[in-house]
Amino acid sequence: MFEKVARIQIIIFALVLGLSLIFGLVVSSKVISKNFSKDEITVTGSASEVVTSDSGVWKFQIKTEGSSRSDAYRALTAQKPVVLAFLKNNGIKDAEIEFLGINNYAKYRTTPNGFSTQEVIGYNYEQTVKINTKDVELIKKLHLEIPSLIEKGIVVNSFEPSYLYSGLSDKKAELLQKATADAKLRAKEMLKATNNRVGKIRSVRMGVFQITPPDSNEVSDWGINDTSSIEKKITAVSNVVFGIK
Repeated sequence: MFEKVARIQIIIFALVLGLSLIFGLVVSSKVISKNFSKDEITVTGSASEVVTSDSGVWKFQIKTEGSSRSDAYRALTAQKPVVLAFLKNNGIKDAEIEFLGINNYAKYRTTPNGFSTQEVIGYNYEQTVKINTKDVELIKKLHLEIPSLIEKGIVVNSFEPSYLYSGLSDKKAELLQKATADAKLRAKEMLKATNNRVGKIRSVRMGVFQITPPDSNEVSDWGINDTSSIEKKITAVSNVVFGIK
């Protein structure tokens, strides 16, 4: 009786072991097939480099108000020399300064409970000043110091500067080459265990570029184009299909 039970247990154990081996082979083949397909191997390579922005754009608004349009406009005109003096005394050149269009709008009286009426009580005028220079450190400095104009009676609304890198196109091409070379190295390492060698490239697909602050690990499917930092990291990704020898 016990011998019969023992034989049944051995048979069941053998069946379980066999099924486990088969399942393991199936899973293994699925994992391998992610990178290998017949005589091909698909590998993703990457390359990155930190660059320094070589130009910057900064905008800020000056605002005035008056009981009439002419009063508000005169106040705005009177502030321009003060703004120009601030910029030029800090190293900004005339050619780097641009006064953009003037906007104006009426101010309406509000009721005690906060509702706006149709009664005009004054006018606001505002003008945007645009600075475009290659001295990115100067832009960073002035962006922090411009609130000092408030002491001179000028209302200022400053926007965040945009820092740009003019060699971006060439750098993208260079990094794409490096990412493809990195993919080949990865393919070599993957094929070592199979005693095969990397063959010719059959196709290359460029991934999106990620331009981020140097200490950022942020990634987006649509790519990132950071303009908030002077130093920026450019990362390229290349998806390459190699033949197998």
